Amino acid sequence: MKTVVKYTVIIVLAFAFSCGPKKGIVTKKERNKENTEIKDNTKETKTDTEKEVVKVTKPLSNVDVYINRFSPIARAKMQTSKIPASITLAQGILESGVGKGRLAVEANNHFGIKCHGWKGAKIYHDDDSSQECFRKYEKPESSYDDHSEFLTGRKRYANLFKLKPDDYKGWAKGLKAAGYATDRKYPQKLISLIERYELYKYDKEVLGNNSVEIIPVNSGVLRYVIVKGDTLYSLAKRFNTSVGAIKDLNNMTSNDLNLGQQIMIPN
Repeated sequence: MKTVVKYTVIIVLAFAFSCGPKKGIVTKKERNKENTEIKDNTKETKTDTEKEVVKVTKPLSNVDVYINRFSPIARAKMQTSKIPASITLAQGILESGVGKGRLAVEANNHFGIKCHGWKGAKIYHDDDSSQECFRKYEKPESSYDDHSEFLTGRKRYANLFKLKPDDYKGWAKGLKAAGYATDRKYPQKLISLIERYELYKYDKEVLGNNSVEIIPVNSGVLRYVIVKGDTLYSLAKRFNTSVGAIKDLNNMTSNDLNLGQQIMIPN
């Protein structure tokens, strides 16, 4: 009888467990795994919603491009001809239409210099009168050379060279008074360009190079110490030589220069 009762109890218990809700038993290890997955999903969601910050570089304007190209030449010309670099650049920007005007594009004339006895190539262009004669150059750099020669070689501009080397306002007014331009607002236009684009800083750079060291080596060679703003091109123009001649004399394979570097210049 006891045996029957024992088996009856076992059967009842087995039936009770089999009829109960079939929920899986979650172990501690599995619970931790689920929590980790939830955290990972949350982290991914946060990353997806974060906004990517993109730094946009402002493109250079036509004026900035022009200044970057011709400021070394303007500085070099200030060293040799004493014309403020700021004035040279402002005139170039204004007269050439930032290098986009017809005279600049077709004749490389960046300063609106008319023929005035010019024996070289010419171009005709409407200005104060119809089809006036203007000088034509092989390259823009030649226009910069001629601009310096034009101002230094004419008596009517002589008083300008008595001004302080950084007096760009005096130069702007003096150019108009000497007859360089007929536009009565010419001085204000030059001054506005100089102050807007801080062209006066190039004057300061040149004037700050008072410690420029030039040592004669012999009758045909100078030893020169590189200062801020120097390029092979500006040195070639300053000393009336060529980039190739300087590189050959110094056995240079590149155009790179370093501050304080000593190089030989053909004289």
